[in-house]
Amino acid sequence: MFPRFHIAAPDTALAPALRQKIDRKTKPLGALGRLEDLAFQAGLVQQRLTPALVKPRMLVFAGDHGAARAGVSAYPQEVTWQMVRNFLAGGAAINMFCKTAGLALSVVDAGVAHDFSDVAGHPAFISAKVAPGTANYLEHPAMRRDEMALAVRRGAELARGLAADGCNALAFGEMGIGNTASASLIAHALTGVALAECVGRGTGLDDAGLARKRDLLAQAVARAGLPAGRTEPLAALAEFGGFEIAMMAGAMLAGAETGMLLLIDGYIVSAAALVAVRLYPALTAYCVFCHRSAEPGHRAVLAALQADPLLDLGLRLGEGTGAALAWPLLDAAVAFLNGMASFDDAGVTGKSAGNTQ
Repeated sequence: MFPRFHIAAPDTALAPALRQKIDRKTKPLGALGRLEDLAFQAGLVQQRLTPALVKPRMLVFAGDHGAARAGVSAYPQEVTWQMVRNFLAGGAAINMFCKTAGLALSVVDAGVAHDFSDVAGHPAFISAKVAPGTANYLEHPAMRRDEMALAVRRGAELARGLAADGCNALAFGEMGIGNTASASLIAHALTGVALAECVGRGTGLDDAGLARKRDLLAQAVARAGLPAGRTEPLAALAEFGGFEIAMMAGAMLAGAETGMLLLIDGYIVSAAALVAVRLYPALTAYCVFCHRSAEPGHRAVLAALQADPLLDLGLRLGEGTGAALAWPLLDAAVAFLNGMASFDDAGVTGKSAGNTQ
């Protein structure tokens, strides 16, 4: 059975006091731009005038896709498990960015086609494998409904366990050869945007590879027969998703249920967020959308989520790199809200009521 969640939008009773606190800092009104929005969001989610970011965690969910061997990616499927080991060895971009940002990193085996028994004791490794990769969605639904529900449930359990340990901010990343193809199919099914506009080069396909990817995904759409733009979110997830995408959706839902701030990375993470938001629209209040991917389909997903990301750096790596790079902005927003002096505190004259300049 698919798990149920209880997610409500944050109570807005605190909003006027939060806004006044932000506006009375020693600066012109609105002078800190998007940082003021982040501070306001953090305070509202935590229901505090002095929000705190406690034990933040980057979770990188890894899973394999049955369609990868059909040629939807420039890289072979083996790269998924090889990159998981690279994460655990500390050698990937996400390791560098988490280290710089002061984020603890955990790598979750959601469904990689590899045996990780030799690293089971690694402090950064979490074994939550549902199965060694999904089915090939060119021929069958990627996941059975019970597999999908299990992946969502395990993601929720991870988030609840971190919340019980005091964590109140989760950043999301992923690894899975072929998962931009899954995100493209989910984006098309849930937004109704033309499939060709949702499909990009992923890990670096050339023109011939991109054409093949589009043809293969069109075959998957025809097989599934889902109504584009009118597809039920769990149907899209089961038909085209990956275990890492389903597990992220579950972790997001439980994270919001426990009052966490959720840092949403790029295309694949946003596709998971779109599934979760379609199930529980109040989830958006807890989401910090971190960056706009160079993948064209990400624009369709962001538009559907009515999201304006913090960064636009041309990134298309995944791994949670955009979320890690955006983390210092959230940290700075909370810092100014809590530590910056007000006009009254500093004895600085504020803007006069009659001065509109």
